[in-house]
Amino acid sequence: MNRVKILLSAAMAFVATAATAQDFSDPRYAPWGDTPELRKENILTSNLLKEAVAARDYDAAAGYFRTLAEQAPTASEATFIRGAQVYSGKVQRAKTLEEKQVMLDSLMTIYDLRVQYFPHSRNYGKAYVLDRKAREYLLFNPGDREGVRRMYEEAIEAGMAGGYKDLKDVALIYFKNLCDDYAAGDIYPEEVLAQYERLAPVFDGEEAAVQESRKQFDACFASSGAANCENLEKLFRPRIEADPDNTDLLRQTVGLMSRSKCDSPYFLEIAERYYAVDPSAQTAMMLAQGFQEAGDYAKAATYLREAIGVEPDAGQKGALLVRLSMVELAAGHASAAASAAAEARSLNPENGRAYFCLAQAYAASAGSLQGLDAQAIFWVAYDTMAQAANLLADDPDYGGMARDAMANYRRGFPTAEECFFRELMEGARYTLGSGPAKGVSTTVRPR
Repeated sequence: MNRVKILLSAAMAFVATAATAQDFSDPRYAPWGDTPELRKENILTSNLLKEAVAARDYDAAAGYFRTLAEQAPTASEATFIRGAQVYSGKVQRAKTLEEKQVMLDSLMTIYDLRVQYFPHSRNYGKAYVLDRKAREYLLFNPGDREGVRRMYEEAIEAGMAGGYKDLKDVALIYFKNLCDDYAAGDIYPEEVLAQYERLAPVFDGEEAAVQESRKQFDACFASSGAANCENLEKLFRPRIEADPDNTDLLRQTVGLMSRSKCDSPYFLEIAERYYAVDPSAQTAMMLAQGFQEAGDYAKAATYLREAIGVEPDAGQKGALLVRLSMVELAAGHASAAASAAAEARSLNPENGRAYFCLAQAYAASAGSLQGLDAQAIFWVAYDTMAQAANLLADDPDYGGMARDAMANYRRGFPTAEECFFRELMEGARYTLGSGPAKGVSTTVRPR
């Protein structure tokens, strides 16, 4: 109470001093009331409101605000700015849910009145005010999902109409909440897709901040569950058909479909088109994976070679070569598989997976060899796989497979009788004369 008296005394002193120098009958003061006396009183009330807000005396401030909102609503936008501060504070201090809801309703009304009386504010305007309104509603009543969506939709509509400079921020908050609502089963995927398409242009631009917002926007969409391959194709196919040379649109489409692990023919078609205008190792790898899963090993190998050709890191290049070797093995190209694995081994002689693939390639070539080479190749495959097993001893995936493969290769060795008739002594050296292991020497040993 003492604080209020002090504030009142100070304000009265201010008005008394101001009154000696101000003529409230001047038309400039018309928004403050119909008579000079009322204008003076309302200006006093405005100062009391300012002081009460500063002191966080929200009960007193609420009374001052109501007086000004009724008697001089067009006099000053600061009335509604301070009114929002007052009722925001009262929401936080509410002792019951009912009281909180009443205070929140009042707060929302204040924002609406501000838009009504100051729709074209020089510094703020409708889009800014509705942005603030939506943020506060989300803060104080996050459980009302329909209400949150409605508030943000109004803010975005105003922002789009008025060129609001912070539209990307409010749009990102809205879209994140929309994706959360879809995950919770509150809305249908069509709504997420429609809003994604509507809001995507908001995030166009080369500035770093815009690009970062775009990443967050796309990541939210990709993880929402609404961005499945079928929905993405429905969304982007007509847009790409209308603008087939739009590199940014192709990049966006490929990125989202890749995150959703799409492997449809349409995705591969769009990814190839994008690679043609903006080639990169990352896109080549993505295409290789897609074509490998689709069973098109020729294209998978083509794009792996593209990626290998531009990969500067020896470790990554070795991994790509191993993968290429596996693709060539799946395609039945033993010599090409052996060549890729041998190159990976030369880059890193400790690469156990390179030896693993090379051994498999040797064994896979047996059917194409003639004479003793068709059996001797299993000696080379065994030796190579033994090196793989040693290097991969601690690898839970490949270690066991390497040991199993060695047992299988032994069954391909020639028998003791076959070695005798070919005049091959156990422990002697034998050099292969054909196939992918041509020129490789090994040790004679019977099955």
